[in-house]
Amino acid sequence: MLAHLLSSAHFEVVTPASVRAVVPAAGVLEGLPAKVVERAEWWQRDLVEMLTGRPLDDPHVPVRAEYDPAVRSLRQRELAKAAELAATGHTTSLALIQRMRRRFEDEGVLGLVDPRLRAVSDGTGRADRRVVEALRRVVDEQTSRSTVSAQVLRRRMERLLEAEHGPGVVPLPSRTAFYRLLKTVTSGRHTLGSARTRRSLAKQPDGMFGQLTAARPGEVMEIDSTPLDVLVVHDDGTVDTVELTGIVDIATRTLAGEDPRLVPMRLWSGLPAPSSSNRVSATSKSSSTLKQM
Repeated sequence: MLAHLLSSAHFEVVTPASVRAVVPAAGVLEGLPAKVVERAEWWQRDLVEMLTGRPLDDPHVPVRAEYDPAVRSLRQRELAKAAELAATGHTTSLALIQRMRRRFEDEGVLGLVDPRLRAVSDGTGRADRRVVEALRRVVDEQTSRSTVSAQVLRRRMERLLEAEHGPGVVPLPSRTAFYRLLKTVTSGRHTLGSARTRRSLAKQPDGMFGQLTAARPGEVMEIDSTPLDVLVVHDDGTVDTVELTGIVDIATRTLAGEDPRLVPMRLWSGLPAPSSSNRVSATSKSSSTLKQM
């Protein structure tokens, strides 16, 4: 029982609580200027040493006394790091170190990059923000409605702008500019396509918020399935389609493994059965098993 463990005279915490060393998401700093990446990695090295007591590139060396989490409080380690940076010519305030430490703990190495430099363009260019927001609202409202033409969406956008800002206040884009803006705003949403597909996409859950990091193999796994455009003959003689399911380990960026219950199947194509060395290995049953995992 926990109460007996904590009250035992022989109980001792041999591993001090500290920030774990994480494996950053692959390519998280790609596309940023070289100086920005170098600055973020510089901060990362110093913060990891301050939080864990060991350097990032050699986590197995003895803990430095001034950064030992077992005997030094977080504030003491922050003050020691500020003094060390000042001695090496990098004058840094305690407040800045604390701010960078919080951002690193929350977002990983990406949090050490100036937020203004990692802002992603929405692809709308220099279009009037009032026009962009009005068009987005029109597109959002179109999700549950029947499919209409682009001209109908344009008229709805114009009426919305007039209702909110007054007639003629907001300059309207040209026909070419509107179609270009509409293509950007509706990308991947099937606004002008199938209503059934559009509603199905709208019901999908949002992606994960923030950056996900995994410290060890098997901690976080991603699984997804996709249908294969082939028909197979199962071992019971039935003919059906199959799905390909894959599991990827985030920490190592490798496939997690394979289902040993896959059995050889023959492609249903009207052609002679392939030899045993060229047969397709896939079953819908094993796909369902992987999904349950």
